[in-house]
Order: sequence, then C-alpha cells, then structure tokens
Amino acid sequence: MSHLFISAAHKSSGKTTVSIGLTAALVQRGLTVQTFKKGPDYIDPLWLSAASGRPCRNLDFFTTPRQEIENTFSKAMCGVNLGLIEGNKGLYDGLDLDGSNSNAALAALLQAPVLLVIDARGMTRGTAPLILGYQAFDPDIRIAGVLLNKVGGARHEAKLRRVIEHYTDVPVVGALHNAPQLVIDERHLGLMPSNEAGEAQEKISALGRALTAQVDLEQILAIADSAPPVSAGETVVEPPPQARRADVRIGYPRDRAFGFYYPGDLEKMTAAGAELIPFDTLVDTRLPEVDGLFLGGGFPEMVMQQLQANQPLRAEIRRFIEQGGPAYAECGGLMYLAERLIWRGKSCNMVGVIPGDAVMYDKPQGRGYVRLRETDQIPWPRLAGQAAEQVIAAHEFHYSALENIDPHSTFAYRVERGHGIDSRHDGFVYKRLLASYTHLRDVGGNQWTRRFVAYVRSCKDRE
Repeated sequence: MSHLFISAAHKSSGKTTVSIGLTAALVQRGLTVQTFKKGPDYIDPLWLSAASGRPCRNLDFFTTPRQEIENTFSKAMCGVNLGLIEGNKGLYDGLDLDGSNSNAALAALLQAPVLLVIDARGMTRGTAPLILGYQAFDPDIRIAGVLLNKVGGARHEAKLRRVIEHYTDVPVVGALHNAPQLVIDERHLGLMPSNEAGEAQEKISALGRALTAQVDLEQILAIADSAPPVSAGETVVEPPPQARRADVRIGYPRDRAFGFYYPGDLEKMTAAGAELIPFDTLVDTRLPEVDGLFLGGGFPEMVMQQLQANQPLRAEIRRFIEQGGPAYAECGGLMYLAERLIWRGKSCNMVGVIPGDAVMYDKPQGRGYVRLRETDQIPWPRLAGQAAEQVIAAHEFHYSALENIDPHSTFAYRVERGHGIDSRHDGFVYKRLLASYTHLRDVGGNQWTRRFVAYVRSCKDRE
C-alpha cells in the first residue's frame, strides 16, 4: 500500500495544486491513484476526483471514529498503485491543543510519510529552521521530502536547495516556479469547484505537466513505497447496510449550481435501495419521475439569474414539496428553496417553499464543525437502538443567512455547536421537507442516508 501525505507549514501554501498536479502526473504515467482529503470538504475532492478518475474519500476525526477512518482508507486502497492524502491547513494544525485531530495525527494513524510543501516566496535561509522545527516538534512524524512552491526563479531555487541540503537531512523532491497557468481561481469557499470550471481538465493536465517537469516523480514514488502497510481497524464501527434492490427513485441536482455530495453518502443511499436520478436546475424544465429529492450544496448565487429564469422547474419542485413529496436540502439547496436569493444588491426569485430570504454576506455566517441534537420534529424514522435525541457531528460553511423567517417555525435540530439557521436551530421542517445549513456525513453512527431513504419509501407506500 504505497501512500504519502501532502501537507504544508500553513494554509494557502499550494498543497492542493500540488496534490492535483501530482495525481495527474502519476495518472499520466499509467498509475491508479486513490486520493483522500483530510477534514470536511467538497471542493478540493472534486478536483482530486477529476484528476484521478476515482472518487476522493474524506477522512475526518470530528465526524468519524479512528477505526472507521482506517477501514475507509484500507477499503479505498484495494487494487490501486498509490494513495495520496491531502491535508488541510498546516501539518500540526487541528482543533485540540494535544493535536489529536491534526494533520500530523492522521499521518501517524495511517503511517504515511509526509511531503511538506513550502511556500518559498521571500524565503531562502529561513527554510532551514522551519524544516528543522517541524521535524523536532514531533519525532514520530516522518517528513520524507520537501517540495518548494512559488519559487521566484532558477537563482532562488538554487539558493533554497543549497540551504536545505546544508542544514537538514530532508531531500528536496522538486521546485515549482511561479506561473499563472498553475493558479486555480479562488472564491469565498476555497478553490473553485471542478464541476463548475469549464476548463478544469485542461487545468489539471497543465498541472500534471508542470509537476512532471519540475518534480522528481521517481523520488516521490520511492517515498510512497517506504510507507508500511496499513491494516483495517479491528472492527467496523457501523457495518454497511446490506445492498437491496432499488425500490425508490431520488432526484438530485448535479450541475454548475449544485455539486456538493459525498461519494460515500451517495453509495450508501444506493445500497439502501435508492436509484439516484441526476437533473440540471439550469437546463431541465421538468423534474424526472422521482419519489424524493436530495438538494445538495453548491454555489447557487453564482448562477442565480439562470435559476430564476428556469421558472418551470422551480414551479415543479415547489409543487412536489407542497403536495407532500419528501425532500432533503443542504446549504445551497436550502438557499434555492427560499423565497429569494439576494446578493450584491440583486434579488432573484427562487423556489419559494421556505418563507424567508437567503441573503449573501461578505463574511461567513456559519463556518466549521457543528454539533446538533435532534428534536422530536425530525421527520425521518429512527433506526433500531437509536437514541431519542441523537447528537450529530457535522459541518457548515455558508456566507448566506436565512432572513425574515417565522421565529415559530418547526426545526429538526437544536444547535449545540455552530450557527445553523439562527445559532439556536437548524433543519427547517415543512410538510415532508427537511432543509438545513448543516452538511451531514453518513459516518460515525449517523446513518442519515438509510433514514432518508426509509422515509422516502414510507411516503411512497402511503400513497
């Protein structure tokens, strides 16, 4: 199981572009690469999935027990040549003082050698104490190589290499020089999602060529080969449900407005008996024949005029929900179901099922990890043995706020950590709709996909 961990000294060092380019370069050599992303994230995994041709898997301590992380990693690594894990933020950054959920902790859990990406702008001799400090901080973490990024030119690269080779024992595996073609457009939620970038594949190919030309791929492969085998945890925390024949059809938008779906969740929905039917909110004027709807997150504000222009589909979605069709919406999906979407002085009509306006702001209104406690208003059935008020670990990241909503509305969750809709509640409930700013993951005992599919099935059976 050859694998390595791509990390950095701090955020915005370029580890995502390095990870995408390295994945593309290795795939161009004919290798099968399985990518992973540390933490909750949709955007980086979209790019990594596009580069590898395989679904990227998220590994997150907050929502997922350690044994389940090991099992997810081992299962995804079956039959591949190399596993590439991209960290988030800096190598030693994490929630807790003891570093138990840091990037370094994940690298240690998976026994992954670390390739440290260093933003070299304005640095020469200062790179040496940085590397030495990162090595000394935790001797159990093996920094197996350094990749210099944003290098100013050949002279700058030569100085950096001499310094690092003189003061440290860490090999420099490559140096990426500053070049506009290596930049991926950024946006308030991070890197622009590949499902929306029309030139995504061209960008991925360009990154792959740059890594091939400026990085020692053989040395990187040797580092990955030095990783010891990782076995699965002793037990699977939540055994996967037995796959059953598809007996309900669930529609979900997958287009330039909506694309935030965890592959594992979609797979578990399928295993629970759902046939997933994609549709396009910008092009399709009719809903497909479905028994339920799952409206994921995305960037509806970027195409809100086009969403408004597709009045026939908006009317169909509203009719479906008003007539008692079961639906679940997260973040961007919630915004789409509001009366209006307001951004930069412009207002566009949306579906209008949720009696409130989604208003965009310049700063995040909810950001980070979330802990929710279910109320007795949640419409989904509980599973056998499930607590009456289950506590859910999840995440949110939204620049919009739902305003002008009735304070006496019905909510499925009480917020114990995070913001949700109003800092106290999340999960707006109306008829058979549950709409939330929180993004759920079907991990760590939160088997929401089984519950939602069961709910869609029960609604279908009542008809």
